[in-house]
Amino acid sequence: MTDTSNIEDAIQASKRIRNDVASASWGELLSGGNAWRAVALTGGVALHAINVHIVTTILPSVVRDIGGLAYYAWNITLFVAASIFGSTLTSKLLDVLGPRRTYLFALAVFSAGSILCATAQDMFWMLGGRSVQGVGGGLLAALSYALIRIVFEQRLWSRAVSLVSGMWGIATLLGPAVGGIFAESGAWRLAFWCLLPISLAQALIVAAQLRGKQGAGKSTVRMPLLKIALLTASVLLVALAGQAPDDAGKLLGVTAGLVLGVLVARLDLRPGVALLPADAYTLKSAMGKVFASLSLLMIAGMTEIFVPYFLQTLHAYSPLQAGYMTAAMAGGWSLASLLSSSSSDTGADRMVRAGPVIMALSLIALALLLPGDLLNGIDGIAPAIEGACIAVALAGVGLGIGMGWPHLVTRVMKSAKAGEENLASAGISTVQLYAMAIGAALAGLTVNAAGLSQPGGPDGARMAAYCLFGLFALGPMAAIVLVRRLTAQ
Repeated sequence: MTDTSNIEDAIQASKRIRNDVASASWGELLSGGNAWRAVALTGGVALHAINVHIVTTILPSVVRDIGGLAYYAWNITLFVAASIFGSTLTSKLLDVLGPRRTYLFALAVFSAGSILCATAQDMFWMLGGRSVQGVGGGLLAALSYALIRIVFEQRLWSRAVSLVSGMWGIATLLGPAVGGIFAESGAWRLAFWCLLPISLAQALIVAAQLRGKQGAGKSTVRMPLLKIALLTASVLLVALAGQAPDDAGKLLGVTAGLVLGVLVARLDLRPGVALLPADAYTLKSAMGKVFASLSLLMIAGMTEIFVPYFLQTLHAYSPLQAGYMTAAMAGGWSLASLLSSSSSDTGADRMVRAGPVIMALSLIALALLLPGDLLNGIDGIAPAIEGACIAVALAGVGLGIGMGWPHLVTRVMKSAKAGEENLASAGISTVQLYAMAIGAALAGLTVNAAGLSQPGGPDGARMAAYCLFGLFALGPMAAIVLVRRLTAQ
């Protein structure tokens, strides 16, 4: 009888939570004290996202100025690899410093990296600045998710996650505009300088809204330094494979990098300071399926970093035009995330299942459109029509990620075991950033192997576009299988 009573209580509690989530409104999240707390939480990820779009837009101008085309993707790879380190620090710093001081520390590191990028004289200096920026960016991204559980009631979590994702929409408007304007005027360094006043404004809001929420004051914090180092080495080995002169070297670099990633997972399952909850490493659990699906979608989404180069090289777009075309991907993500956040349980499952399908089809469309051979061979096709088709395909890639993103992230937070809430929340960004770093490294490897820098020029860019988008469509295809199992579980 006791077991039956407990089951009935659990069912009723589950119904109450679903009713609370359904009744939570945007007005409640964006009014009163919640509104300023929402600004404090989402401002960091907005700053991070604006920076991503700025750099994506100005990179072709940067390599024309200081050189380093062969290391084009390293600007993203090193940024995201360093972000992994920053994100893994999040839960530990929250315990020691508390939300306010952790957030201010993240903003200070990000600003220091921006200054280094703005003063770069060669590509290796730039890569060093991007690495410092990445540590701060990783902290900011992880804090945006980790603080949702601390600041808001559970029934507002899905809305808050959608709002965080929606900040990429703000970046869609500001990032390409800032980067494109400065790139076209030959003053791309000012694009980094303009991040500093934004960081200062965010610091003032955080200092006011998170006041008094200090950490537990622990004197020592155990850090999984070996695992963090191995994760970083895993990414760098894959990135270095792109610089190998022969196929054997490329294969060796990729294999070694992935082996290190598996080794980190094995080590994390042993007793000690963990990077992720144990359930994250098995596809038998809901959390494992979610993290695997998020990883596959993020890897495929990293094709974005080469879109501005292809548009400028193969379609004669200006930096500003190319930046806004690329931003269609983030715009699709933000729009889909915001619109899908209020879906019921059944509707959420449909969104989660449909997303990878749309993303795979969109990547295949880009593989056909971006090289410029498909529509150019058809008489009467105006450049505007070709551009519209590319924009729709780019938006479709982001749409495919955003449709299920709030629901997948919410499932991670709700499935965390007692005592692992901070670990699971911070782990969202850790997994996302590792997948982004691996995706950027694999994208660089793919385009270099396809001839982006050798022979280079339009012919090399055309072949690189075919290979990049065609191969990376396999990621969401695999995610289709995982999400169907997840929603059926």
